Amino acid sequence: MAESYHRMRIFAGSAHPELAEGIASILGVPLGRATTRHLPDSEIHVQVDEVVRDQDIFIIQPCSVPVNDNLMELLLYLDAFRRASAHSVSVVVPYFPYARQERMAQGREAISARVVANMLEMQGARRVIFVDIHSRAIQGFFNIPVDPLSALPLLADYFRQPKFANAAIVSPDLGRAGLAGKYAELLNLPLVIMQKRRTSFEAAETTRVVGDMAGRRPIIIDDIMAGGSVLKQVDALYENGAEGRAYFAITHPVLLPTALERLEADERIEKLVVTNTLPVPPEKRTSKIEVLSIAPLLADIIQRIYRGASISEQLILA
Repeated sequence: MAESYHRMRIFAGSAHPELAEGIASILGVPLGRATTRHLPDSEIHVQVDEVVRDQDIFIIQPCSVPVNDNLMELLLYLDAFRRASAHSVSVVVPYFPYARQERMAQGREAISARVVANMLEMQGARRVIFVDIHSRAIQGFFNIPVDPLSALPLLADYFRQPKFANAAIVSPDLGRAGLAGKYAELLNLPLVIMQKRRTSFEAAETTRVVGDMAGRRPIIIDDIMAGGSVLKQVDALYENGAEGRAYFAITHPVLLPTALERLEADERIEKLVVTNTLPVPPEKRTSKIEVLSIAPLLADIIQRIYRGASISEQLILA
C-alpha cells in the first residue's frame, strides 16, 4: 500500500521518552527533536527543534505522575506543532489522565475526563489513541477519531504457560468483568468475579466472590494499579479456596508507595505483570514486577493509521 506523501514523524514529550524511542525504532524512523524546559517559576516551555511543516506527527505522552505537568506539556506541544504548520498531529496517550473522573458520582463535581478531551481537541489533535481506558464512555467525549486499544493480547500471551492450566481469571469488580471475560475466553480458563463496595477514593472492600475458586491459582486483572487496594482483595479469594501464589495482570502500573509496600509484604502474591504504558523507574522495580513492552502494539497501530489501513481487528473492546 502506498504511503502518504506527508512524512511520518514520531515525537515524545518528557513523560516517557523510552517508550517513544522503542516505537520509533520498530518503525525505522528517527525520533523527532524537541525540548521541554521547566522554568524556575514552575512554568513549562516547549520547543520543536526541527521543521515539521506538512508532516504527519505522532506525539507519545502518557500523562502519569506528575499528571498536570505532563498534560500541560502535551497541550503546549499540540500548539507548537499547529503553529509550525504540521499537516496533522495524532496524540498517543497510552495512559489517559483523569479517566476515573468520567461522570458525576455526586452533585457539583467536575467531569474531568471531558475537560481533558475538550482541551486536546481544541488544541488541534487530529486523532487520539489510548490503551485500556478506565471508562469506555470517554470515547464519546471526542468529536475526532479515537482508537481505544487494549493490552489484553500482550498480557494474555504471558499466561499461555503450563503452570497456569489450573488458574482462574479474576475480575476485581463488576466494572472489569467484560475485560476479564475476554481473558478467560482467550486462555480457556474459568471466570471469577468479585463484588466490592468502594468506601473512598483510596479504599474498597470485597462483599462477595462469584464463581468457583476452589483449588485454582488466581490471575487478577485490572486496568490500573495505583494505591493497591486490589491487592487486599486476595484475602477473599483464599477464603474461597484459592491455591497457589496469585498473579496480577495490570495495564497501567501507577504503583504508589502503598501498592509497593502491600505487594512486597504479601507472600501469597507471586508476580505483578504490567506493561510500560507508564515508566516504571528502578525504585519501583522489584523481583515481583515484570514489565512487558507495549511498543510493538503502538508501532503497528501508528503504521496502520499513517498508511490508511484498517485497525478494526486490533481493537479489543471489553
